[in-house]
Amino acid sequence: MTAADLPPLDGDLAMALAIADEVDAFTLPRFAAQDFSVDWKQNRTEVTEIDRDAESMIASAIRKERPDHSVFGEEHGLVGDPDAPWKWVLDPIDGTSGFVRGVPIWATLIALTHEDHDNNRRAVLGVVSAPALGRRWFGGLDVGAQLTAMGTTREISVSSVNELTDAQVSVTHNSGWDRLGRSAALVEFQNCARRSRGIGDFWQHMMVAEGTIDVAIDAVGVAPYDIAALLPIVEAAGGRLTDRHGVATHEHDTAVSSNGHLHDAALAVVAAD
Repeated sequence: MTAADLPPLDGDLAMALAIADEVDAFTLPRFAAQDFSVDWKQNRTEVTEIDRDAESMIASAIRKERPDHSVFGEEHGLVGDPDAPWKWVLDPIDGTSGFVRGVPIWATLIALTHEDHDNNRRAVLGVVSAPALGRRWFGGLDVGAQLTAMGTTREISVSSVNELTDAQVSVTHNSGWDRLGRSAALVEFQNCARRSRGIGDFWQHMMVAEGTIDVAIDAVGVAPYDIAALLPIVEAAGGRLTDRHGVATHEHDTAVSSNGHLHDAALAVVAAD
């Protein structure tokens, strides 16, 4: 199934944006007050009641408006028919480790996938809402890519930088890159760039989509709910988001986004085993 075979997504986007408004109104005051408890999951990552409650809010709202769709979230797993062709993928708070420390780099991620798009369950629509940063990105098939910031919404597109020596890159190092033997190559990649940053989580990929960063390489170990909402926005902005082997998917454990011009150079650094 291609984009031409899918029904218009405008209604789904409008619904997702309205849900994001409601969730932002719930999460942002609690982030400001820091009035929550923190637990630890088995994978040694933080979780709060804000994560769980926000996901429940999103899932309930989607199921009310789209009862034939299923919902998969980081905190509560699958809700609805597991065989439903349409599935929403949620991360109620991407960047919980920052959220609990008062760092404003966190966002609610809402993605819509279809089982037949490009012969696999590809994300076709994404909303990334970062209220503590005052920014929201959204986009997908046939709806373009847009950014709302400081009261203004505008179309966004990736940069035209085509030489690494002119590029701004963001790399998230972790032990996964050490295990793959790619850490030294990543450092060299950063040294060859005009400037390197380590922004992390959703923001680095959204900066690729808006053209302020040219390449973003995520940590090893990302999950589907970390990437699903990002992929259609980056693609709608004219860029690429793939795993380290060049597969355009949100279901693998690595993620590399770029303006397209520099993608092969980035993959050459991270793909080798």
